[in-house]
Amino acid sequence: MPDTTPQAGAGLLGPAEIRGLAADLGIRPTKTLGQNFVHDAGTVRRIVRSAGVEPGECVLEIGPGLGSLTLALLEAGAHVVAVEIDPPLARALPGTIADRMPSAAERLSVINADALSITGLESLGLAQPDDGAAPDPAAPAPTAPTRLVANLPYNVAVPVLLTVLAALPSIRSATVMVQAEVADRLAAAPGSRTYGVPSAKTAWYAAARRTITIGRTVFWPVPGVDSALVELTRREPPATAASREEVFAVVDAAFAQRRKTLRQALATLAGSPGAAEAACRRAGIDPALRGERLDITAFAALAEALAAPEALAAPQAPTSSTAIEEKR
Repeated sequence: MPDTTPQAGAGLLGPAEIRGLAADLGIRPTKTLGQNFVHDAGTVRRIVRSAGVEPGECVLEIGPGLGSLTLALLEAGAHVVAVEIDPPLARALPGTIADRMPSAAERLSVINADALSITGLESLGLAQPDDGAAPDPAAPAPTAPTRLVANLPYNVAVPVLLTVLAALPSIRSATVMVQAEVADRLAAAPGSRTYGVPSAKTAWYAAARRTITIGRTVFWPVPGVDSALVELTRREPPATAASREEVFAVVDAAFAQRRKTLRQALATLAGSPGAAEAACRRAGIDPALRGERLDITAFAALAEALAAPEALAAPQAPTSSTAIEEKR
């Protein structure tokens, strides 16, 4: 049985092992699936340390590929639920773990599925969590993952992240590696050049911050851009009577015409520029602002104002601020 301690360095995958596994499986990384495999043991250990993974914790990994990060997570003592869309990779991963880290093989569950199809724990074949129960390193099978740690496929990183956060409330924190540009967008604050739909929608679920920049040379094949880690901590969404879908519809409309004011950008959604202005004023928001100035709490207030009965009954002509105050 190989020594899988961090000091020994055994078990993890280097460049030769990555290429060898890919050759054995007949795998050629594809841009369609956003496949770039990490071949540096130091990098995957750094990701695991940054994530704060604890022994016995159940971790969700999206896109495990050939198993570089999976091995590092198992080395840290985690149970890993790995969701892999590529059937050959999903079939091969248990064998790779059994060969390189046999003592950890029972702590791995591999699911051959598209992460965008996750709708809840049941879609992953997992049980509801036992709230308040301490992680058990000796437990034979995981229940619900509490942490997401993943090298997300470049081409679907944002939709996958939003899908997981929406479908799995058991995920309390996440550490994901994405393109550096995407990391900037996920962690951007209102008013910044990179703030947009990904920033606002992510903020509905979690506080996000960019942490570590990761050079492109630790991947095979080498991508054309650098990557970065984003750390997310789950928080409660803004208090609002509007649904998440209603809030996200406002976010989409506000950024669909980024350079237009809210009065103009929300005109179609509200029914007219005047109705959009009236909703903004009911929410306490200046209709002359652009969407890039609003945080998720303001978007939620605006969605609630748009869905209010007075908004549905409002005339299509512009409404004065005095009339709005009288309605309130």
